[in-house]
Amino acid sequence: MMATILVVEDHPLNMKLTRKLLTSAGYRVLEAPDAEAGLTAAHEAHPDLILMDIQLPGMDGLEATRNIKSDPELCAIPVIALTALAMQGDEQRILACGCDAYISKPLQSNLLIEKIAAALKT
Repeated sequence: MMATILVVEDHPLNMKLTRKLLTSAGYRVLEAPDAEAGLTAAHEAHPDLILMDIQLPGMDGLEATRNIKSDPELCAIPVIALTALAMQGDEQRILACGCDAYISKPLQSNLLIEKIAAALKT
């Protein structure tokens, strides 16, 4: 069975690239342009994994991840953070809010697919 990945990303070009990478790797992709839409989609679809952009308009990806991880219905879904701001201390901050892993942008397709595969095995 094909795994479903919810991508929460506000930048259309990043969304298009991520969708192309994931579909070519055999995943089913759901899309949300912001955290609120992502939370709604997560509740409706219960995806196998969520790729969460950290810098989003309105609620940021870290707050959205805290909401997901504190929700009994959603807390078991792995969340991988996508961030363009890989500064010192970010990894601890990202993992502390409940993300299972994080990937820096620009995305490296092989690393993205490896991290997704690892997260889906758990």
